Amino acid sequence: MTATTMGLMQSLTVGQVAETYGVTVRTLHHYDQIGLLSPSERSHAGYRLYTAEDLERLQHVVVYRRLGFSLEEVAELLADVEARGGEGAAEHLRRQRAAVMSRLDEMRDLVRAIDNALERTMTKKPATTEDLKEIFGEGYNEEYQAEAEQRWGDTPQWQQSRERQSSMTAEDWARVKAETETLERDLAGAVAAGEPSDGDVAAALAERHRASIEQHYDCPHAFQVKLAEMYLADPRFTQHYEDLQPGLAQWLHDAIVANAARHGA
Repeated sequence: MTATTMGLMQSLTVGQVAETYGVTVRTLHHYDQIGLLSPSERSHAGYRLYTAEDLERLQHVVVYRRLGFSLEEVAELLADVEARGGEGAAEHLRRQRAAVMSRLDEMRDLVRAIDNALERTMTKKPATTEDLKEIFGEGYNEEYQAEAEQRWGDTPQWQQSRERQSSMTAEDWARVKAETETLERDLAGAVAAGEPSDGDVAAALAERHRASIEQHYDCPHAFQVKLAEMYLADPRFTQHYEDLQPGLAQWLHDAIVANAARHGA
C-alpha cells in the first residue's frame, strides 16, 4: 500500500489497521504507549483513528522492524529523519533500501555458505559402481568383485572390507588409487635399484603395503604372507607385478615374508 493510496482512504480503527498490516492490536497499543505511533484522530464515538500520515509512519516502523531494528532504534531513525524536514519520506526509503541491500548481501553470502556446505556433504556420499569405474578405468572389473566374494565371502576380512568400503566416497577411492600407484612405483624402483628383499628398504615397503591393505580390513603380518603367496599362485596378480617391473612379484613376496619374520610372524 502506497502513501498515495493511503491518502485516499478514510481513517482506520485499530482493528482495521491490525487486519490490513498484519500487526496485532496488542502491538499497536504498545506502539501507542511508548509514543512510537499514536492515532491522530478520534471518531464521533470516541474511537481512536489512524490517519494516512499515521499509516505511512507505521509502514516505516514495520519495514525497520523486519530489518531487525529494535524499537528504540526505530524511534531514533524516525525522529532523526523527521527533524530534517521535507525530505522525510525519501530519506526513509533511501535508508531502508540501503539496509535491504545490505541484508541481501548477507543472504547471498549465507546462500553461498550453504551451497558450499551442501557440496561438501554431497561429496561424502558413498561411491557408486559408476564412480569406481570412472576412477579405476580398466582396473575395475565387476567379475573380479564377484570372484572375490565367492572366494573370501565367509572370512572376517571380507566382512570388514564390506563395512569399511560401504562409507568410502569417490574422493576416498581416488586417494586409495593414488596411494597404490605411488607404492607400486616405489616397489618397482626398489627392484630396479637392486634393493635386497630382506633389507630395510624392502621392510619399509612391505609395511606400506600392509598399511594399504588395512584401509580395507585388518591385515596382520601372517595374513599378509598369505596374500604374498597368492601373488605368486595367481597368474593374474603375478602378471600385474611383472608388468610393473620384471621380478617384482617374487621380490614383493620375499620382502613380505622377510618383514613378517622380523615381526615374529
